[in-house]
Amino acid sequence: MTLVDNAVYVDGQRLHSPETLEETFELTRESGGMAWIGLYRPDNVELLAVSEEFGLNLLSVEDALALHQRSKLEQYGEQLFVVLRPARYLDDVERVELGELHLFVGPNFVVTVRHAESPDLARVRKRLEQDESLLALGPHAVLYAILDQVVDEYAPVAVGLENDIDEIEDELFGGDAEVSRRIYELSREVIACQRAITPLEYVVGELQRNPGGYGMPDELKDNLGDVLDHVLRLTDRIASYRALLDNALQLSSTLASNRLAETSVAQNEQTKKISAWAAILFAPTLVGTVYGMNFENMPELNWALGYPMALGLMVVLGILLYAAFKRNNWL
Repeated sequence: MTLVDNAVYVDGQRLHSPETLEETFELTRESGGMAWIGLYRPDNVELLAVSEEFGLNLLSVEDALALHQRSKLEQYGEQLFVVLRPARYLDDVERVELGELHLFVGPNFVVTVRHAESPDLARVRKRLEQDESLLALGPHAVLYAILDQVVDEYAPVAVGLENDIDEIEDELFGGDAEVSRRIYELSREVIACQRAITPLEYVVGELQRNPGGYGMPDELKDNLGDVLDHVLRLTDRIASYRALLDNALQLSSTLASNRLAETSVAQNEQTKKISAWAAILFAPTLVGTVYGMNFENMPELNWALGYPMALGLMVVLGILLYAAFKRNNWL
């Protein structure tokens, strides 16, 4: 069994740390306390064993086995099934790593099934064990604390994305050929993060608006309101990142088009100059070619001024062509 931690709490105090699920179930029933079982990437057999021991709803177990769920809140009688998508930002590869966390919350138990390195549930457990009054509120206090931790761990993700967006803005006007690719890849990470955060608004909002309907103690309503406020701010922040990247991608495309147009204009100018000089040099070449054939029936060959005339014609044609091209801004 991939048990990370297993404990039975009574009145907010940790009284037992059973080694087996059977022992956990028995101690929970005998003490009237709450069991908190933490699992890390259990296989199907292990999860089904937990389900059988604690009577988990089969539909929620099927969802947990299927994985790749969106954040959601479902109620089955006295049980809640919550799916969360915790995240952490890997700055070296500019990627948001999304995990998956399933919570089964019953009247006297909490089962957490973690499929990634985040969130740090050990920190949540330690925090609650240091606050007996909060932990004494039961399984729903654990649910609140985990929600709070997941939302808090999104803050460094948002900071990482913001730093990369600032770098992209600096690179946009630097002519970096790879900036468009970087914008597109970062946009994908922002969209993935947005898909994970947005459903939390419903999950936390439902629990905060109707705590009694989900078995939440009224004492947790204000706490959930604080978590909801953080979620709303995160949602707006990530949405603004997506808008910034969309604008950056359009600007990058515009700048690339402008650079291409400038390059094309420069190439056209060079082509015109080359063509003009070719035409200027062609004129004397043509005259020299004609007179270089030395046919006897060309009267200019026996004319004393024939040679100076040919040279003069070459110069005059060159000057006329140069003046014409200069007037038309080809030179």
